[in-house]
Amino acid sequence: MVTISFKVSEEEARLIRSRARKEGVTVSEYLRRRARVPASGPRKPRLVRCRYTGAMIFAAPDGEPPLTTAGVRELLAEFP
Repeated sequence: MVTISFKVSEEEARLIRSRARKEGVTVSEYLRRRARVPASGPRKPRLVRCRYTGAMIFAAPDGEPPLTTAGVRELLAEFP
């Protein structure tokens, strides 16, 4: 495997580490996932049937973990 090195500011490093930690992955894996996002922008989300409710819901993007209840709580933690 090849190693890539680059410089970032202290703030950028904190942001990258924080986002990797929130996703529960290493910094390397976080950056690999970000690099795989198509340059043309986001694709149309896929719909799948929820195995618990039978409702049609958006599927997690390929290569991304599904959104969990804990993840939603973390996202909403800073809302007033």
